[in-house]
Amino acid sequence: MAIRIYKRTSAGRRNSSVNLHSAVTRSRPEKSLLAPKPKQGGRNHHGVITSQSRGGGAKQRYRQVDFKRNKLDMKGAVVGIEYDPNRTCHIALIQYEDGQKGYILAPLGLTDGQSVIASNTAVEPKVGNCMPLGQIPAGLNVHNIELLPGRGGSLCRAAGSYARLTNKEGGWATLVLPSGEQRRVSLRCRATIGQVGNTDHGNIKLGKAGRRRRMGRRPHTRGVARNHHEHPMGGGDGRSKGNRPPASPTGVQAKGGKTRAPDKASNKHIIRRRRSVRYGQLVV
Repeated sequence: MAIRIYKRTSAGRRNSSVNLHSAVTRSRPEKSLLAPKPKQGGRNHHGVITSQSRGGGAKQRYRQVDFKRNKLDMKGAVVGIEYDPNRTCHIALIQYEDGQKGYILAPLGLTDGQSVIASNTAVEPKVGNCMPLGQIPAGLNVHNIELLPGRGGSLCRAAGSYARLTNKEGGWATLVLPSGEQRRVSLRCRATIGQVGNTDHGNIKLGKAGRRRRMGRRPHTRGVARNHHEHPMGGGDGRSKGNRPPASPTGVQAKGGKTRAPDKASNKHIIRRRRSVRYGQLVV
């Protein structure tokens, strides 16, 4: 990957950089794997805005990425690495032996001409191959990990992310996630070998508001600058927070409030949380 930093020729160019996407080898997407993606502007099915500061942006078409890897025991050749506007990582176009094509997340090091395979049995643990965690040697990096067998990958799908498979015992695999959380996942869940590509995505600096607008993000108004009927922290003579902690427009606490459901079924499989608080002290 390569990041280009421009000269300070204007205020918008200062401190801005772009990703050259040097790993991308294919410029046109596969038409048979495209789907329309209408914009919602942050609104739900009732037309009510549930996500603030959304709207506009460049037109996008959705690429149908295969997160389940259901083409079992059939080799596929990498046709090209493509840019995907819907996610931070790149995607790889795979052509299987029966002629069918599909998209997968492009791991770091996967190039044109290489072959990948998905199987429920042990196959060669090389980059891009998908198999159950029980068949993957301990110590390897994996991504696109299933939480339930057959549901499809849901963990470690962002650019540059991976989880470390550290232990396998009693039908469960222990994974160290990018956040530092350690959790157990069933050995029957499948994962893909390697680290997700486009590792330089986090080093990009937009530099100006116009690039953010093209990504579908509109200007954001502070809560204290709004009227009292628009935000819990708005209104009043002068700048005042109303003697209350920061909150969202609907009154949900923005700092320190719990965001995870207490009765979530997967809580019992977490060995170590990414941030544990006990008696007001941070437990590391």
